[in-house]
Amino acid sequence: MTAATSDRPRWDDHDDLPLAPLAGDAEAEVCVVGLGGTGLACITEALALGARSVIGIDAVGVAAGAAGRNGGLLLSGTSDFHHDAVRILGRERAVEITRRTMAEIDRMIAEVPQAVRVTGSLRIAATDEERADCEAQRAQMVADGFAAERYEGPEGVGILIPSDAAFQPMRRCRTLAARALARGARLHGATAHSLEPGLVRTDRGSIRARHVIVCVDGRLERLVPELASGVRTARLQMLATAPAPEVTFTRPVSTRYGWDYWQQLPDGSVLLGGGRDAGGDAEWTTETTTSSAVQDYLTSTLRLRLGVHADVTHRWAAVVAYTETGLPVFRSLGDGVCVMGAYSGTGNVVGALLGRGAAQLALTGRRDLLSPFLD
Repeated sequence: MTAATSDRPRWDDHDDLPLAPLAGDAEAEVCVVGLGGTGLACITEALALGARSVIGIDAVGVAAGAAGRNGGLLLSGTSDFHHDAVRILGRERAVEITRRTMAEIDRMIAEVPQAVRVTGSLRIAATDEERADCEAQRAQMVADGFAAERYEGPEGVGILIPSDAAFQPMRRCRTLAARALARGARLHGATAHSLEPGLVRTDRGSIRARHVIVCVDGRLERLVPELASGVRTARLQMLATAPAPEVTFTRPVSTRYGWDYWQQLPDGSVLLGGGRDAGGDAEWTTETTTSSAVQDYLTSTLRLRLGVHADVTHRWAAVVAYTETGLPVFRSLGDGVCVMGAYSGTGNVVGALLGRGAAQLALTGRRDLLSPFLD
């Protein structure tokens, strides 16, 4: 591993949005726990629906967790490829999830266009078996009315999904947070210790709220022990380089069934993530420090597979939660408390969708955004 690198994510390239500490007790109509992409989408929707008062809290800061430390991909569907989702969930439900997530990508582009690049995405096969699986995915998507094209290019052979995009996740979150503050939301630094009907207890006081909406991914099972039997936290790792003129990647790429993924930013720098399988069971952890096993794998992949010679400038990690089904958690704990998260590594789009759906359910009773994800 290169020693002289930053452990900050490559996305942290502009001023932070500091949160005032929560001082004592507070009250609001809506309290959102977690100020990542899901929580900020929830707050934005709650304000749009006319919530009288909204408080959002986060233990570290805006997009300080996986929301600001991920691969920067906006992909439709869930953690399962579309043809697998059809087999597991049934065609009607899988199609509806893909349709809604594609629409959510379009909405996110319109919401913060300065943070998004409309690129499409590539899934590239690493083996003959994966090549056949790419074709199965493409055929199912086309049969269900979605755009997917066979692809062969310098990255390899696979499929192109033109509706996907790349984005700057931290810029999106900080933009939404600044807008929420301007509209009267109160955003604070505080760690939620326990949840009760109408009450969030934190390390800095308590918040009474008619609606408590928990939008947490990594370590979700710690905050909500009721979920521990079906949710497990894992560490995801990435690196970034200085500008690399020796390569050109015009679209984000995933390969090895999604285990590895990368993209090249407009300035030429390359961001590469994945390799969790190289770390084995040690990557089932709540620790956010990088590990040599995964970082060495990423460095080798960067040099040998991608052909990038530029210096590595950043190495970082984040924790996310996984479920056995691959579907995210959305659960009511009763009496105005609901919880969502555990996106199995693909929360950028689904998380935003569920965050908005949670606000709609709380304030209007509408369930249409949530319905494909509810058992």
